Amino acid sequence: MREEAAPAIVGRFVRPIAVVMSLWHLWAVATAPPEAFVHRAIHLLFASVLVFLSYPSRPGRGPGVVDFVLLGLSGAAILYPLAHYDYLVNRIPYVDEPTATDLVFGVLLVGLVLEATRRCIGWALPLTALAFLAYALLFTTVEPTRLIDQLYLTTEGIFGSTLGVSASYVIVFVLLGAFMERSGTGRLFMDLALALAGRSAGGPGKVSVVSSSLFGTISGSAVANVMVDGPITIPLMKRSGFRPPFAAAVEAVASTGGQIMPPVMGAAAFVMAEFLAVPYARVALWALVPALLYYLAVFLAVHLEAREHGLAGLPDSEVPRLGSVLAARGHLFAPILVLLGGMGLGYSAPLCALAGTLVCLPAALLRRATRAELRWSTVIEALEEGARNTLPVALACACAGIVIGTIALTGLGVSFTAVLVKLAQNSLFLALLLTMAAGIVLGMGMPTTPAYIVMVALLVPALVKLGVVEPAAHMFAFYFAILSAITPPVALAVYAAAGLARSGLWATGLAAVRIGVAGFIVPFLFVYQPELLLIGEPARIALAVATAALAVLALAAALAGRLLRSCTVPERLLLGLAAVLLASSSWPAEATGFALLAGLAWVQRRSVVARPSLAGAPARERDPAP
Repeated sequence: MREEAAPAIVGRFVRPIAVVMSLWHLWAVATAPPEAFVHRAIHLLFASVLVFLSYPSRPGRGPGVVDFVLLGLSGAAILYPLAHYDYLVNRIPYVDEPTATDLVFGVLLVGLVLEATRRCIGWALPLTALAFLAYALLFTTVEPTRLIDQLYLTTEGIFGSTLGVSASYVIVFVLLGAFMERSGTGRLFMDLALALAGRSAGGPGKVSVVSSSLFGTISGSAVANVMVDGPITIPLMKRSGFRPPFAAAVEAVASTGGQIMPPVMGAAAFVMAEFLAVPYARVALWALVPALLYYLAVFLAVHLEAREHGLAGLPDSEVPRLGSVLAARGHLFAPILVLLGGMGLGYSAPLCALAGTLVCLPAALLRRATRAELRWSTVIEALEEGARNTLPVALACACAGIVIGTIALTGLGVSFTAVLVKLAQNSLFLALLLTMAAGIVLGMGMPTTPAYIVMVALLVPALVKLGVVEPAAHMFAFYFAILSAITPPVALAVYAAAGLARSGLWATGLAAVRIGVAGFIVPFLFVYQPELLLIGEPARIALAVATAALAVLALAAALAGRLLRSCTVPERLLLGLAAVLLASSSWPAEATGFALLAGLAWVQRRSVVARPSLAGAPARERDPAP
């Protein structure tokens, strides 16, 4: 095979395999998926084949002999238990000794999953899995044969529930996102954001926040959100006067929030539903208020920055009318409405995602403007894109299964819980800080899903033991696995946005942390006030949401140095104190915080009204009130 012809030849194989993979999973949702082990094995088989073809050992030169050998070995290791399925279901794990063939194929598959994961997402997760395997083999009494039995021949290892989430949930929602994007929904979100926020102070920054939150409903990847949204919003922000690091930081932070934004959240949300044995719709409901608080924090950071520097919005000529946007593209909301309606009626999340996917193209055909953007190849391209975008999640879930299986077999989770509780000395706040730090560190080197899975195995049980309600404990881990994307030194969303803005990585990272700091307190808020997860009585929920929103406002103002005008240092300190008081779960403290915030707002309002007009001052010298 000539080297230059290799990519083209492989391309002719990759597309049909990816299309068949997507169609098979859609068919499985529409009818009924096979038994769990079989369904997960077929999912991993498709993913492994595509990974070794799409991520060759010699990047840019097409796969070589080594890649085809690894592809064949992975196929054999996955097909072996399927070919001997009766033996598999009739044997008793840990009692019936694995045969020599079982062990050979088991060791092969563990190694091949580690290699395929390395090719997709880098070294961090495979090295983590290797560390857990080394712990089990070197520091416990677990026998190697029993470990392979757990990881290969049961649904407690590689073919465990995490891979099941990828096979049953993730790929269908990724396909929904691919079909929505191909049918023009991304353009709808951008135009809608421009129409809603483009004219206001710092309009391009607010457009970034609104469009990223909307696009995040169909994409669970922070970096993907940046690369789709950023090329449009970052130049607009820079042109209107935002500093390049700040513009890039806004896009990075806003795009990162897409993973916590219902109705379609990141892949880890589906894993959470599986772990908690609840419908995905309930997880999305828990996430609603925290997600809105997160985006409120980012929106306020942009607004206050724009007011502080006198940055105007976009001219009318560049902002579409809301009515025109809805008239031209409003029908493209149909898939999301179908998804929400189906889940509201109690149908399963994968079935609702399938229905939404099937509605995408018919909805786009309703109007001439969106119909003109469709091509005959749109369906094939969307099916291929959906399968390809699933690969990192599928391999991450399979590799995470190695970690989870090892933890379950060795009892490490119980030991780790005891150590964390001892370190925290029964202090919930200290345990939360340790969990936050662990989530950020884990998330630096691996995607959200495996980082969250490891935290659930090692850290979440300790939080539950210290009195945190289980949904809040899981959401806390979920949040900080996500927020690592904007936390230096390894912050992938920041890297992507800084590249688009041509700004320094550290300057952008520090700006992202400052913008996102108010979002960092949201997980602490819902741990101490589960009402923010819409758990509890309606009156208490309403009060908790109101005080949390005011706490976010106070913290954003303290960090920006502006409320209704530029703040003095004592005023910023008082705003920070007000935020802390409002974030507490004690009503006297909340009342004090509210009084403090209201008093500062009243004092600043009086000083703004009393100041002489600055109408003749240049834009950057004015200090306008909002």
